[in-house]
Amino acid sequence: MTASRLFRDFFESEKAGGLLLLLVTLLSLALANSPIQASYIGFWETEIGHHSITHWINDGLMTIFFLLIGLELERELYGGELSTIKNAALPIFGALGGMLIPAGVFLAFNWGTQTQNGAGIPMATDIAFAIGILSLLGNRVPTSLKVFLTALAVIDDLGAIIVIAIFYTETISFMYLGGAFAIMGILFILNRKNVHHLVPYLMGGGLMWYCMLHSGVHATITGVLLAFVIPYGDGGKNTSSYRLQHFLHKPVAFFILPLFAIANTGIAINSNWQEGLAHANSIGIMVGLIVGKPIGITLFAFLCVKLGIGSLPKELQWKQILGAGMLGGIGFTMSIFITLLAFKNDGEAVITYSKIAILIASFVSGTLGFLWLKVSLKK
Repeated sequence: MTASRLFRDFFESEKAGGLLLLLVTLLSLALANSPIQASYIGFWETEIGHHSITHWINDGLMTIFFLLIGLELERELYGGELSTIKNAALPIFGALGGMLIPAGVFLAFNWGTQTQNGAGIPMATDIAFAIGILSLLGNRVPTSLKVFLTALAVIDDLGAIIVIAIFYTETISFMYLGGAFAIMGILFILNRKNVHHLVPYLMGGGLMWYCMLHSGVHATITGVLLAFVIPYGDGGKNTSSYRLQHFLHKPVAFFILPLFAIANTGIAINSNWQEGLAHANSIGIMVGLIVGKPIGITLFAFLCVKLGIGSLPKELQWKQILGAGMLGGIGFTMSIFITLLAFKNDGEAVITYSKIAILIASFVSGTLGFLWLKVSLKK
């Protein structure tokens, strides 16, 4: 199986970005537990324009990350691995299982408690980290496994966006929401009129983001919506979609995601931090990511093939799909992102314990996935 140049660029940028994420996370944890702890954590809470620096990163810059995800998803739908039902079915079913089973596992521990709202946390997969770990296995990784994991993670992130829009929206301003969709409608008309200059789309996207920010629906959803009104054309190098996606790879991988990680993993770990891991919330997160993810992804992918809806690529075996499922348990960026929304009214302690549980589960999932695939993949 061959991979498009833009897919290879996406994979390579996410690979290097994943390794960078690991370094900045370790640095952030070290600084948050050093003599400059107070000033370091306080810096991210500094207000600019009535919002903290962390808020601007999470609600502003992360919109650009979701724009890139939307552009990649659009490309896969129009001309990539998701362009035919037979090819798309396997990662779609895998992603569906990778969301439903972990959420079910979490709810099994937390149903009827104050923390049941965190069911979306173990549903997420961190693309950069998952691809970064997979890349450590070098050329023994077949292209079909790279494509499966990338498509799975992209669909997973789209699922996370839908979950955020439906379950983590408290109040809605229909005036601002209507304004956002009206602007999207105008951009769609420009698309149909073959307007290929990026400037009106980016300006309209900025207005959409402002309206969405004030609508009550999380502003980052703007990124995915904007991606689907930017002209795709024939998908060639001169198209608006291609140029924007190619431009965004490195800023997202080497600036936006590392900045998000630094801002959100400055966790002051106290002496009794391990007590938080005994809470039903922490257990649900860890079991959901470490156990629920690989079981859900593998089981639903297996059902997809057995029902004749999709097919397993010839060069892959089910044990490698299981390994990809283990890497899917690396929640990290997206899991932390959902944690901040799920528990924003429940106090800092539950957010801190959730972040620690996510970091532990992501580390365990990444290690298990790497070791499993190292054994199961031929050199």
